[in-house]
Amino acid sequence: MESRPLRPLALLLTAVALGATACAGRVATVEAAPDAANPECAPAMVAMPDALGDAALRPTDSQATAVWGDPAAVVLRCGVPVPGPTTDRCISVDGVDWVIRDEDENWRIVTYGRDPAVEVLFGKDKASSDTVMVGLASAVAQIDADGGCVNLQDATPVG
Repeated sequence: MESRPLRPLALLLTAVALGATACAGRVATVEAAPDAANPECAPAMVAMPDALGDAALRPTDSQATAVWGDPAAVVLRCGVPVPGPTTDRCISVDGVDWVIRDEDENWRIVTYGRDPAVEVLFGKDKASSDTVMVGLASAVAQIDADGGCVNLQDATPVG
């Protein structure tokens, strides 16, 4: 009995794989954070929501990153440098503390009191800060907190 190549099956499987990839959306290019390979990022990344507001989660081309919307409305990177003490605005939303930086047309928020830190960048006109922080809280909370925001009256004086 002569064996026949499984070429039609291979072509079908390739077509199915390509179709599944196409349905997931365009792959977003995101620069990985310096500590993206930190194993503490993995549980947070697995828990990321499928959508933030009207923006759907898209595949990315780098480790410990996530993007919602096409074009990107929200970009997340796990493994950014942990912020030290700061006078920048710091707020707690659903048990996650965030340092908030106003960058003209964008907001940059970084978790405070968690190592590794998670950074999220989003356009002020593309997503609301409430939607982003509330939507990401349960995923980011997968990284244990070892500190948090304090107000000036509660801060420990240095030296």
